Amino acid sequence: MPTIKHKVYIRAPIEVCFDLARSVDVHMETTGRTQERAVDGVTTGLMERGDSVTWEAVHLGVRQRLTARITEMERPYQFSDVMVKGAFRSFTHTHEFKESGTGTIMKDTFSYESPFGIFGKVADLLFLERYMRNFIAARALELKRIAEKM
Repeated sequence: MPTIKHKVYIRAPIEVCFDLARSVDVHMETTGRTQERAVDGVTTGLMERGDSVTWEAVHLGVRQRLTARITEMERPYQFSDVMVKGAFRSFTHTHEFKESGTGTIMKDTFSYESPFGIFGKVADLLFLERYMRNFIAARALELKRIAEKM
């Protein structure tokens, strides 16, 4: 089960970073290259514990849907979402926030299991883990850009 970790320093208050990271609207803004849009569940505003959202997006040239639910939340320090339905066999994405100086350290931990047994493991090695690492890093940099403009 691959685990991707990414950390970024953001010159913005922890509350701002936390709310931007759980905003459905900001998620769509920060994932424009994959054309992500919320099509069911919470489709606008801030996600709360117990909320779910179904995303439609184009990943690796394939249009797909994925439903995730917020299972844990400790405002403004941490929240986790898990896949309920989608292309992965499973995933958990934990978002952590820590005050640091005049800003916030935002840390993503994304653990996933690919479908299709050995074929999924080969896909991880060939391209999927790198693709997901780049996706998470790009989204974090977009969140940073938005937070630091506020």
